[in-house]
Amino acid sequence: MASTMQHPEVNFGSGFVSEDQRRAAEQVRTVKERQKQSLHLQRENILSQKTSHPARRTALEAALAQVDAQIESLN
Repeated sequence: MASTMQHPEVNFGSGFVSEDQRRAAEQVRTVKERQKQSLHLQRENILSQKTSHPARRTALEAALAQVDAQIESLN
């Protein structure tokens, strides 16, 4: 009985997926995770900014809403 490390195909869900397909899926997942991390850092940066100027506060709120929407779209 061959292990998955020696066998070129891995069972994903209901069918078999080639090693190349598995690697491509893993790359997509990795890119999405990096994008999420970047967006979370942007979100933290926005939240850390303090301002009493109404226009600046409005701009920060808009930026925060945009980042939150991007994070949600990646989930």
